[in-house]
Amino acid sequence: MTTPFRSLASMTRARRGLAAAAVAVAIVLATLGWIALPLPAALAVPAPVATVVMEDRGGMPLRATRSPDGSRGGWTAVGEMDPRLVQAFLAAEDHRFFAHAGVDARAVGRAVRDNLRGRRRAGASTLTMQAVRLLRPLPRSWSGKAKQALWALRLDAHLRKRDILEQYLNRVPLGQAATGVSPAAALYFGASARELSLGQAALLAGIARAPSRDNPLVSPEGARARRDVVLGRMRALGYATADEVARARAEPVLPVDRPAPFLAPHFTTRVLAMAETEGQAMDGVWRTSLDLELQTLLEAEVRHTVRVLADRGARQAAAVVVDNATGEVLAWVGSPDFGEPGAGQVDMVISPRQPGSALKPFVYALAFDRGHTAATVLPDVPRSFATSLGPYRPQNYDRRFRGPVRMREALASSYNVPAVELADRLGVEPVLRTLHRAGFASLANDASHYGLGLALGNGDVTLLELANGYRALARGGEWTPWRWRPAGPGERPEARERVVSAQAAALVLDVLADADARAPGFGAETPFDFPFPAAAKTGTSRHFTDNWAVGVTQGFTVAVWVGNFSGRPMEGVSGVTGAGPLLYRAMLATAGRYPPGALPTPREAGLVPVRVCRLSGLRATPGCVATTEWFIPGTEPARTDDWERGGRVALPEEYGEWAAGERGRLGAAASLGSDERFRILAPRDGDRYEVPVGVDERYATVALRAAGAEGGVRWLVDGRELLEQRWRLAPGPHTIRAIAPSGEWDEVRVVVAGR
Repeated sequence: MTTPFRSLASMTRARRGLAAAAVAVAIVLATLGWIALPLPAALAVPAPVATVVMEDRGGMPLRATRSPDGSRGGWTAVGEMDPRLVQAFLAAEDHRFFAHAGVDARAVGRAVRDNLRGRRRAGASTLTMQAVRLLRPLPRSWSGKAKQALWALRLDAHLRKRDILEQYLNRVPLGQAATGVSPAAALYFGASARELSLGQAALLAGIARAPSRDNPLVSPEGARARRDVVLGRMRALGYATADEVARARAEPVLPVDRPAPFLAPHFTTRVLAMAETEGQAMDGVWRTSLDLELQTLLEAEVRHTVRVLADRGARQAAAVVVDNATGEVLAWVGSPDFGEPGAGQVDMVISPRQPGSALKPFVYALAFDRGHTAATVLPDVPRSFATSLGPYRPQNYDRRFRGPVRMREALASSYNVPAVELADRLGVEPVLRTLHRAGFASLANDASHYGLGLALGNGDVTLLELANGYRALARGGEWTPWRWRPAGPGERPEARERVVSAQAAALVLDVLADADARAPGFGAETPFDFPFPAAAKTGTSRHFTDNWAVGVTQGFTVAVWVGNFSGRPMEGVSGVTGAGPLLYRAMLATAGRYPPGALPTPREAGLVPVRVCRLSGLRATPGCVATTEWFIPGTEPARTDDWERGGRVALPEEYGEWAAGERGRLGAAASLGSDERFRILAPRDGDRYEVPVGVDERYATVALRAAGAEGGVRWLVDGRELLEQRWRLAPGPHTIRAIAPSGEWDEVRVVVAGR
C-alpha cells in the first residue's frame, strides 16, 4: 500500500523533472533562436590584413609583411587559391569540415574519452571554430570554448562552407607577422597563393599549429617535420598520390632561388618571433635599434671571413654589436648567407655553442672580488684535480707549462691550468652563479654537470649572451638586458643585476687590454692591436670546432664567431687566427660610426698602484725585476718578496719538479724570465704596412712596444720623438728607434705603402 508521503515525494520529483525539462527546452529554443539571428554586419566582411613595417634606427626600411602586390591588404578569394592549399589545410586541421555543422560531435566525443583516460591527443576544435577565434577572440577557458562552439554553429548556419574557408585562410597567422596564406606564400616562397607546389601548400598548413615555432625562418627542421606530417595526412585522405608525396618531401623548405625579402634577416626574424611570443600587436611601424649601414658593413666582413678561411674548413661566421650604455643591438649577422639552402637560416647569434676561454674573465672577476689580485701567483704546472667523474688533468693550448704565473698574465695569455686552479679555489657553484648574473641563461644545468671545465667554457652559451655579458663589465659590473628598440630619453632598463664590483670589472678590462701581458701566450703581434682603447678576449672550443672573439670599448661591445654549424672541426684555426681578424675589422667598422671612448682606467675605478716583483707578485725589493700592478684597496700584498735572494731564485716547493724540467730544457734564466735584454717587440724589422681602404686616418696607427725596460721608453720615428706609444702610418720607408731609461736602444725599419 502506498503511503501519502511516498505519493507526495513522487509528485514532487515529477514536478521538478518537468521544470528541468522545461528549462532545457527553453535554453535549446533560445539557443536555436540566437543561432538563427542574422550575423553582425561587420563580422565576416573582408578586412585589411595587419601589416608590420620594420625600420632601422634612422628610419630606413628593413622589412614589411605585405601581400604579393605590395599593398597593405592581402585578401584572396578561396576560389582563386591553389586547390592543393585548401586540401592541405583541411587535412591538417579538419578533414570532416564539409560533414559537420561547425562543431564535430565525433571529435568532441573522442576528445572527452581521451581526456578521461589521461591521454592528450588531437583536440576537438574544428576549422569553423578556429575561424570564430580569429573573428571574435574568446578566452581559452571552458566557458570560452562553449561560446566558441555556439558561434561556430551560428557561423555555419549563415555562411557557405567556402565563405568560412575564405575567412579562415585569409586571417590565419602563419609566422613572422604574416597573416593569411597570401602574405605567407610571398614571404616564404616569393610566390602567390594562387599557384603553389604540393610541398609548399603542406608547409603553410603545417605552420598554422605553431606559427612562432615551426615557420621555416625560425626552425627549418621544425617546418620540414610539420610539412611531412601534413603530406602524410593528404596521402591518407586521397588528396595526393604516393609519388606526389615523395616528390613534395624532397622539396627544399625554402626555394633555392628565393630572393631575400628583407634586410637584416636574422635580426628581424628574431624580433618578430619575440613579439609574437609576447602577444604584441602585429601591426604598425616598428622603429628598431639596428644601424643598417653598420649591418651592411658587418655582413660583408662575415662573408669575407668565410672566403678567406674556406681552405681551413670554416664555412660559417656571425657577429653582433651592442651599445654599452643602452643595450641596443646595432648589428646582428647570424650567418654569411641567409638564403643558403639548409644552413642559411641558422642564427649563430642565438644558437648555443661552447665558448672555450671566452668565459675566463668572469671567473677572474669573481676572484678579484674574493681577495685575489692581478699579482696573485697561480701554479701553471701539471696537475690532476679530483672530480666526481674521476681525475681531471687540464692542458694549456700549446701543451706547455709556465710554472708560477701572475693572474694578469694568466688571464691575458689565456692559460688553462691557472683558470681551472682558480675555479677549484672559488668553487664551481659560485662561478656558475656569477655567469647566471651576467646573463648566461643557456647554462641551464647545475654546477655538477659542468664541473671545473666550466672555467674553460665547456657549457653552451650564445654569441648574444657573450656580448651582453662583456657589456656588463664595461658598465662597471652591472648587467641589463639587450634591446631591439631604441631607448627613449631618460628610459631606464627594466632589470638590473650586479655581476661583480666596478673595481673588479675595471681590473679585468685593464688586463684584457694589456698587450704586454698577452704577448707570452699569443706573441707580440695579434689582431687586437686596436687604434683606440679596447679590451679583447678569444675562445676556442675543443677540436677547433668554434672560434670566438669579443672586443669591448667604453661605447660598444662586438662579439664574433667563426666555425661550422654542423660542428665539423676546422683545421687548426684558433680564436686569434680565425675570429680575431673578423673582430678587428668589425671593431674598426663600428668605431667608424660610434665613438669608442676610453675604458675606465684603474685609477679612475679607485684601484691603487703598488710595485711588485714580476716573478712572485709580492712587494718589490731592490733585488727583483719589478713592475707596477693595480689593486683593489685592501688587497695589496702585505709582505715583500722572498723568492729572489742574493741574485738567486728560490721557488716554493710546489714548483720544484717543473723548475728542474725547465732548467734542463731552456736554462734557469730563460725559464724563470729573470733576465731580458732591451728590444723592440712591435713593429718588427722589415714589416710592411698598407693603410686599408675606407679606414678613418685616426685609426690607421700601430702600437709601439718594447721589452726589457720598465716605463720611460722614448720613441723616435725618423728622428722625431713621439708623444705617445702609437704611430700614425705615413707612406714611405721609416726608421723607428726605442731608447730605454738606461740608455740602451733598439731600432727597426718598416715600409708603409701609399694609398
